[in-house]
Amino acid sequence: MFLLLAMVMGVYASDTAQESAKFEKLLLAEWKDSVRHALADAFNAKQMCIGRDTMPLHWSIYGEKPADGYALFISLHGGGGAPAELNDSQWENQKRLYHPQNAVYLCPRAITNTWDLHFVPQADAFYRNIVMMAEAMLDVNPNKVYVMGYSAGGDGVWRLAPRMADSWAAASMMAGHPGDVSLVNLRNVPFMIWCGELDSAYERNQRCQERIDEMAALHNNDPEGYINEGHIVKGKSHWMEREDSVAVDWMAQYQRNPYPNKIVWKQEEVVKPHFYWLSAPVRELKRGMEVIASFEGNTITIDKCDYSSLTISLCDKMMDLDRPVKVIYKGKTIFKDKVMRQKITMRRTLYSRNDPAFVFPAQIRVEIK
Repeated sequence: MFLLLAMVMGVYASDTAQESAKFEKLLLAEWKDSVRHALADAFNAKQMCIGRDTMPLHWSIYGEKPADGYALFISLHGGGGAPAELNDSQWENQKRLYHPQNAVYLCPRAITNTWDLHFVPQADAFYRNIVMMAEAMLDVNPNKVYVMGYSAGGDGVWRLAPRMADSWAAASMMAGHPGDVSLVNLRNVPFMIWCGELDSAYERNQRCQERIDEMAALHNNDPEGYINEGHIVKGKSHWMEREDSVAVDWMAQYQRNPYPNKIVWKQEEVVKPHFYWLSAPVRELKRGMEVIASFEGNTITIDKCDYSSLTISLCDKMMDLDRPVKVIYKGKTIFKDKVMRQKITMRRTLYSRNDPAFVFPAQIRVEIK
């Protein structure tokens, strides 16, 4: 009886911070091996296939590898709703357009030739795989991944930057149209906007100026977030004659914080179950659903939540997991207890997110409604 009790307690015993850190190193090595195996064909062929869709890839490596790994710049070409030959020529142009240093510069050829070629719903899985492949095979730092694009590629950045915000260190949009996208998810993604003063097609210049003003207002209301810079380039039309190229160095000064102390998460047209250190019930995901949450010390505060429950993922880089954790929703404490570090949780979070930064040893599920 005593032996059985000890075995049961051993299953549920909390790991120490040191044990978790040691296991994380082993787990990440295993994960990288699995990615190398799964994406070897795509890497060697420079062509990624998911389902019926195929995305040709081109990358160049510029400069020396820093001690903490290369940066990755994903650069989206122009074109859009046009014949394949035109989009192909725009892809060729994009390959030569920018030269970030100490970085992998990767240009994907869009999987469609439609107006929304870079941000059709199925495209997100390709970008996630590209980042995984670059991390595992090219020694890219997961916290130095940037997205940028010109014209139709800029259209893509408007969409991808917010809906995949927890993937990016920074983003830059060049000469694209924002449509109806919400920018609130960019709270922790430095964002740059470029458009020519004379780029009046589809009212790009006006719409971009409006979004520059919107980003400034978001930053003024939340000074620790929404880092941004906007440029309406005097005398330039759709082609800005490379004045926008300074965006590369601007982005490179920032690295992703995978554990920001405040999150604003609003579902876009492609819904996601996870965002930074939060997860929502899959059955409730739909566009417009929103959560605003923050943490300070060992206290997590949920200011807004449109879901019936939330899962909060935690690690020792965020707070002291040897002390009790408290969760407050609308002024009421809905959880207060110590949490347990578990290897199974680390494995589950890594393989569900496929991001080396999101290895969480502990989770809390709280009921909201």
